[in-house]
Amino acid sequence: MNTTYTLKQCSDLLQAKKISATELAQDYLQYIEAENAALNAFILTQSDQTLAEAKAADTRLAAGTGSLLTGVPIAYKDIFCQQGWRSACASNMLDSFVSPYTATVVQNLLDAGMVTLGRTNMDEFAMGSTTETSFYGVTRNPWQQTHVPGGSSGGSAAAVAARLTPAALGSDTGGSIRQPASHCGITGLKPTYGRVSRFGMVAYASSFDQAGPMAQTAEDCALLLNAMVSFDERDSTSLAYQAEDFGRDLSQPLNGLKVGLPQEYFGDGLAPDVRIAIEQVIELLKKQGAQVVDVHLPQTELSIPAYYVLASAEASTNLSRYDGVRYGHRAAEFHNLDEMYSNSRAEGFGSEVKRRIMIGTYVLSHGYYDAYYLKAQKLRRLVANDFQAAFQQCDVILGPVAPTAAPELGSHVTDPVQMYLSDIYTVSLNLAGLPGMSLPAGFAQNGLPVGVQLIGNYFSEHRLLNVAHQIQQNSDWHQAAPPVPDAR
Repeated sequence: MNTTYTLKQCSDLLQAKKISATELAQDYLQYIEAENAALNAFILTQSDQTLAEAKAADTRLAAGTGSLLTGVPIAYKDIFCQQGWRSACASNMLDSFVSPYTATVVQNLLDAGMVTLGRTNMDEFAMGSTTETSFYGVTRNPWQQTHVPGGSSGGSAAAVAARLTPAALGSDTGGSIRQPASHCGITGLKPTYGRVSRFGMVAYASSFDQAGPMAQTAEDCALLLNAMVSFDERDSTSLAYQAEDFGRDLSQPLNGLKVGLPQEYFGDGLAPDVRIAIEQVIELLKKQGAQVVDVHLPQTELSIPAYYVLASAEASTNLSRYDGVRYGHRAAEFHNLDEMYSNSRAEGFGSEVKRRIMIGTYVLSHGYYDAYYLKAQKLRRLVANDFQAAFQQCDVILGPVAPTAAPELGSHVTDPVQMYLSDIYTVSLNLAGLPGMSLPAGFAQNGLPVGVQLIGNYFSEHRLLNVAHQIQQNSDWHQAAPPVPDAR
């Protein structure tokens, strides 16, 4: 049984008929069953459904009608609806919800012939940076199980890092693909806002949420993105799309590439070992002919309060639909309608979700809307303007993903402000709607992975993937794998 393949390697094996989709799915299911208990990366598998999809993929491959992704296994963050699967968003509120429909992005991958391995763990309703707020328990970092995998897509990141799946889908509202990718030593991409349909993705903050691929390599992410992106009339923010190959420039040399280094990203808050890892990548790019220029993003420090005001406001609105009436958790005991609402929500939501609902309701309330919400919206525009000014001087922006390597389990649970501050380098992209990605950049002093962040201008995913691929072609950080979970 070999589950160390990249997505591209899985595809090559299937296309060459060296393995069947059914055999590949069985291998991964067996490995998940044997090793997942130590990590809690997967919270649901349905082997009958998985093998049925694999059998259908084998039929397509035999007939010669498959795509490059046909038969390749993938896991989905529990935020994506899929018909016939429980889609709980890692919350007690939706623990009994079996989706009657499928998210557009999931359907696109199913149409390409990919095989569903299961649902991965996450922070409840994607609210968190550690995957510790899940109703189904914490997920552990496969490199050191005493540390978090990051969040909110921590289950997806841990599953890919531990080789329980060759790829996974995550969502990024304020860094929730890039930060766990960094903490687990894999590659993760957040596309331009509107590139990937949000239909069928449980909403946290609608003007921030964006689905993206998580895999071992940039090449894998490019293959996934090709299938994921489409225009969707059911999503009012979906962008008009003209078909393109996101991997078209992977092999292009980096001579003359201008890489911007934001001075605000390299201040006192950055851990020394993370800085060293980032500097290694900078030197590697210089050797490949890239030029380094200094840029400034002066609103960086204010992006955290702006993000949490706006995201919490949207969360309070989006989560108001969970009232115990139409679907979701309903309290067993109540005496009137008001009690049914309050008891159902009190029992259904966890503490972090309640905290953000309360913050959001407060900033939207009469008397505070102008003082908080409106000012945060103005600041959001300033953040976007800062990036556009920076891109006048460079092609891509490079910096850290997080100030430190993955923290220990429990260290941020009682200090939510510290957890919020860990998003300092990621939330500004979501405020501006820009694409960004994380890829492995070595290791911290304690042996945990460190990621480097690449930021591009709107619709420049192909450029980010090119730079990431060239880094990975000239380094081996992305090839490192954690020890087998039960061997620790």
